Amino acid sequence: MKDKTDKTIKSDGIHPYMKSMTWKEYASRSEDILIIPIGSTEQHGPHLPLCVDTVLAEEFSLRIADQIHGVMAPPLNYGYKSKPFSGGGPLFPGTIDLNGLTLQLLVQDLIDEFVRDGFRRILLFNAHYENEPFIVEAMDLCSGKYGNELRLWCTNWWDPLSGNVMNLIFDEVPFPGWALEHAAITETSLMMYFKPELVRYPLPAPTEPVKPAFCYKYPVEQGDIPSTGVLSTAASSSAAKGKLIADHVIKNIVNYLEEKKK
Repeated sequence: MKDKTDKTIKSDGIHPYMKSMTWKEYASRSEDILIIPIGSTEQHGPHLPLCVDTVLAEEFSLRIADQIHGVMAPPLNYGYKSKPFSGGGPLFPGTIDLNGLTLQLLVQDLIDEFVRDGFRRILLFNAHYENEPFIVEAMDLCSGKYGNELRLWCTNWWDPLSGNVMNLIFDEVPFPGWALEHAAITETSLMMYFKPELVRYPLPAPTEPVKPAFCYKYPVEQGDIPSTGVLSTAASSSAAKGKLIADHVIKNIVNYLEEKKK
């Protein structure tokens, strides 16, 4: 299936993707909000590709940038270490992790570069559960450096979801918590909506969510988590649920950023 992004994300005739701009076009946009999508390369079960987190970060960011006349930077394709009970951990080939300090310094360097290019409002859009503390640490240090001349925001795609929408998504099974929603209903539904050509069928059979231990244990051993890498059921996923999630999240973030632009 052909990617339709270039056809659909051009509401005003100006593509928001930085990589598609010339340097002069990019330089003219420094008054706009810049969005950095942050994902990972991580196993997502037998039915989803390794790029799920990066795809979700990019697809959400692209649509938000389009609506606020913002600029979307190329995504970060690697993230902090996958944990056993929020991503499957290091047991699976294809899970390529960064150390926490590496991710923190990478985000700081990117913020510094965009500030040097004149941007003063930057949204860090995260789609990998384990990334958040290192992104926030980078934001804190950069805020201390630049003070009031720089506005930084960070959100995970799941943060803006309301209770009403959550009830519609988890209409067949209880919500297991975001850590266990790995390669499960929400991520599978979003991929069905954003990139259906990347979803493999059949979906994994219904399963009960894993029950994490009360402590972390290293080294991680085979048998600590399901061999599929899926931490909770994906059986009731659908493109319709993906659209519901996407529309709700994008609307809430756009409304928030538009208010901050005033």
